[in-house]
Amino acid sequence: MLQIIRARGDREAARRLPVVILTTSDNASDIAAGYGLGVNSYVRKPADLDAFTEVMRRLGLYWLHTNTPPPATE
Repeated sequence: MLQIIRARGDREAARRLPVVILTTSDNASDIAAGYGLGVNSYVRKPADLDAFTEVMRRLGLYWLHTNTPPPATE
């Protein structure tokens, strides 16, 4: 699916869409594959509900408040 999103050359917005992988895997080959496909972030989710909630809170804060997105294209 990520290859399809990134290959949408007819829509610049689709190519610029921030993509975050949220997974239980910490396998180095999975991480490398994700970044090789163009993800913006690879996040390993914890099994503990409280820790997971905190990771999601921080992720939301980063993408909605800390990150500066690229300028909008027309």
